Amino acid sequence: MTGKTSLTYADAGVDIEAGNALVDRIKPAAKATKRAGVIGGLGGFGGLFDLKAAGYDDPILVAATDGVGTKLKIAIETGHVDDLGTDLVAMCVNDLICQGAEPLFFLDYFATGKLSVDHAARIVEGVARACVACDCALLGGETAEMPGLYGPGEFDLAGFAVGAMDRGAALPRDVAPGDILLGLASDGPHSNGYSLIRRIVERTGLAWDAPAPFANDTLGAALLAPTRLYVKPALAAIRAGGIHGIAHITGGGLPENLPRLLPKGCGAKIDLSAWNLPPVFDWLRREGALEHDELLRTFNAGIGLVLAVSPGDADALETQLSKEGETVHRIGTVTDTPGLRVLNDLA
Repeated sequence: MTGKTSLTYADAGVDIEAGNALVDRIKPAAKATKRAGVIGGLGGFGGLFDLKAAGYDDPILVAATDGVGTKLKIAIETGHVDDLGTDLVAMCVNDLICQGAEPLFFLDYFATGKLSVDHAARIVEGVARACVACDCALLGGETAEMPGLYGPGEFDLAGFAVGAMDRGAALPRDVAPGDILLGLASDGPHSNGYSLIRRIVERTGLAWDAPAPFANDTLGAALLAPTRLYVKPALAAIRAGGIHGIAHITGGGLPENLPRLLPKGCGAKIDLSAWNLPPVFDWLRREGALEHDELLRTFNAGIGLVLAVSPGDADALETQLSKEGETVHRIGTVTDTPGLRVLNDLA
C-alpha cells in the first residue's frame, strides 16, 4: 500500500447510481413508444428492429442525425427543458420525410457534467412524447456524465433517427416546372438561428422572464416554442399521391433548403407576400436591425416545410393538410429556369 486515499468513480464526479436511476425512470416513457417492429426493450447493447414486422418487404433505410443547437443555452438558463425532446426528434424525423421515409425508431444522446436524474428524465420523457406523436419508437440511447467537459448545469443533446420506404418511393421524384409549392407554417424559429437570437436578446437588455413583446408569455418560454412535427400530415399527403418533393426549412432558410428538392435544370419562384411574417420574426428583425436577406437565410421566416406538388393535386392536398391542422400557403411554383427567384418582401 502507498498510503494514498482510495479513489472512486464518484470522487471523480461520475455517479453510476444516478445513471441507473435515470434508466429506471425513463423505461415507462420508452415503453410507451413501442410500435410494430420493435424487439425487446431498453437494456441491451443495441436496439433491435424487425423491418418485416413493420410491414416492409423490400425496404430502403434512411438515416438522419441532428441536435438542438444553441437553443439549449436558453433552456439551461431558464430551466425550461421539457420541450427540448420535441426539438431533438423533430429536427431528425422532419428530414426523413423529405426523403419519403416513414420514421421507425429514434436514439438519443445526452451528455452533461453532473447528472441530475430529474433534469435528464424530463428531457428524455419529452423525446418519448415526440416519438409517440410520430409513431416512432424510442429504441435506445446513451447518457454520458463527463465532469470537467461541461460546466455546472450544462448539457448537450444529439438525436439519431432511422426510417424506411419501399424501393422506388424515394423523394424527390418527378419534380417539374409548373409544380405548386405549398408552404406549411412553422411554430417559430424552431431550432435554427439561436446564436443570432441570443445576441439580439442581449442587445435589448431583456431578461428571459420578462414579458415577450411578441407573445403572451415570458420571453424565454416564447423563444423555446418547440419545432413542429410534420410527420403524420406529410406522410398522409405522400400516401394520398401528388407529392413530388419536400424540403425541411432549417438552417439556411428557404434560399438554402428549397433548392434541395429541385432537379437539375429547374428553379423556383417564391412570392414572399403569400404569407405574413410571424410576430417573433418581425420582432427579431426590428431589434436586430436585420437586413431582409439576412433574415431569410437565417430563419424559416414562418414556413417550416415546403411541398412540391402536382398542379392537379394541389387543391385536394391543401384541403387535406388543412384538415389535419396545418396552416398551408401557396408560396410559389417550380420553374424551368435554374435558381431561386424571390418576389416581394416579407411583410
